[in-house]
Formats: sequence, structure tokens, C-alpha cells
Amino acid sequence: MADLAMLVANIAARAATATDRGRVADYIPELAKVSAGHFGIAVVTAAGEEFAAGDADMRFSIQSVSKVFALVEASCRHGDAVWTMVGREPSGSAFNSIIQLELEGGRPRNPFINAGAIAVCDLIAQGKDSAEAIAAIMARIRDLAGDDSIDIDPAVAWSESVTGFRNAALANYMRSFGVIAGPVDATLSVYFQQCAIAMSCRQLARAGRFLALGGVAPDTGLPVISAERTRRINALMLTCGHYDASGDFAFRVGLPAKSGVGGGILAIAPGRASIAVWSPGLSPQGNSLLGTRALEQLAQATGWSVFNPDV
Repeated sequence: MADLAMLVANIAARAATATDRGRVADYIPELAKVSAGHFGIAVVTAAGEEFAAGDADMRFSIQSVSKVFALVEASCRHGDAVWTMVGREPSGSAFNSIIQLELEGGRPRNPFINAGAIAVCDLIAQGKDSAEAIAAIMARIRDLAGDDSIDIDPAVAWSESVTGFRNAALANYMRSFGVIAGPVDATLSVYFQQCAIAMSCRQLARAGRFLALGGVAPDTGLPVISAERTRRINALMLTCGHYDASGDFAFRVGLPAKSGVGGGILAIAPGRASIAVWSPGLSPQGNSLLGTRALEQLAQATGWSVFNPDV
């Protein structure tokens, strides 16, 4: 694995000299304060070896990457009933678009756009208050990462809540169709806090490792979710994880991955590794510019791709 260590270091070194770094998510005031100069990468192999470089241990707001873990939590609680409220198709639209909700009767296209993630939060919150629901998501992430220090950034959560007018519109629109069953304010509270979870690349790569292992927790050997549901979540990450740039990401990288507007991306090489990258500067579609380039470089050098039969 010496070559992988060198590869990760070289990717971080190239990122450090990049001049085109994208634009931070300035529509969320707390995220606007983060420098675009950061870059981190961590790779945790299926066997548990770790390779990291750059700002791999600096915590950042994982934002929509958290939707993967919320979907796992909802799937564990409700099974395939999740799909009665949320679809499984790529959106082809911006992550906060309301247009498709109107055309499709208030049912979100997939669980990784904002509307779909809000609906997933509502499922998790059923029969609970918002504090219990976010506690369940936090417990899930801490357990998967093996790290009880992972927490919510309260400043980011507050910033989300006072600027989240479009998310509130999405939630209320879905409520009018019965897709959201609980109190809208409580559901949004769960969603805003979930997006404000702060993790490092190393923590995030560790938390995603079960998705590279067929749904099995690496520390216990016990299933977190079934192999079938793991395959389905990875499929959704590949087809929907980068919003209206998901097709381009699949074309360039070829790995299941979920991005967030905090600049993080969690990528999965099934059977091989869990990878997390972070660089706050975003593309016009809201995905980390340098993070995407780094994953493309890693996939090309290793051959890790779900479309490569030789690896």
C-alpha cells in the first residue's frame, strides 16, 4: 500500500497549488466564512488501513453528505416503506428545486435532493420529537465512525435555520400533499441540525466504510443494513449523489459518492475502500471542485470504478 500512500500525498500536493478552487457556499453565512484554500483527503481501505493528507483531520460541515446516513437510519426503521414517500430517480435539477415537486404531486424524486432528505427526516421523526430524531442520526454516525466526539456545529445549524426559506417552502409544499406527516418546524429542525454535523475527512471515511463492505460493520462483523440495501444506497449515490452533475461525476469518476455544499464528498469503492475529500470551493452545481478532481485522479490511478471489470 506504499503506492496508495504516495498517491494520496501527491493528490493533496497538486490540490495545494491549484488556482481555480471554485466558490464557497456564501448563501449560508457560516459556510461563507470558510477559506477555499483548504483541501483534505482520507482513504480507509476495506482492510482498515488509513491514508490521509492535507487537512484530513480538520472538521467541516458535512451538509448533504449526512443524507446518506439519514437514509440508512430511515431504512433501518421503515424498510422499503421509505420509497412510498421518496423516489429513486435522478432529478436533473438543482438540489433545492421546487419545480419537480409540483409536477410530481409533492413526492421528491430521490432522497439526496433537499426535498427528499427533508422527507427522510420526517420519517425518522415519526413518533418522536426533533431532539430524539437528531439524536438517532447522531448515534448512527458516531457508531459507524467509532467516534463519540462527532457533533453538530451550532453556529452552522443556526445559520441554516435563519436562511432556509426555500427548504421551508419545500417542506410546506410536501406537507400539503401529505408527504410530510409531522410538524413542519420539527422536521426542518432535524434537517438543519443534520446538515450542520461537523466531521473530518478521516472520520467521514471511517463512517462510510460499511458501504464498501456490503453493509457489514467492520468492527463487529455484524450487518448495519442488508447487502441488498447497501447495493441500492450505493446505486443511488452513483446516480443521484451529485445532483444535476451526477451523470458527469459517474462519467469522470465512476464511483458511488455523495457531495455536500460544505465541500465534502464521501465516495465508495465497493469491496476496496471508503474515501472522503474536502475542499470548500464549489462548482456551479454545488459540488466540491477540487474534491471532484481529486477523486477523478484517484480513480484513474487505482482503477477503482464500478465500470471497471478488471479491478
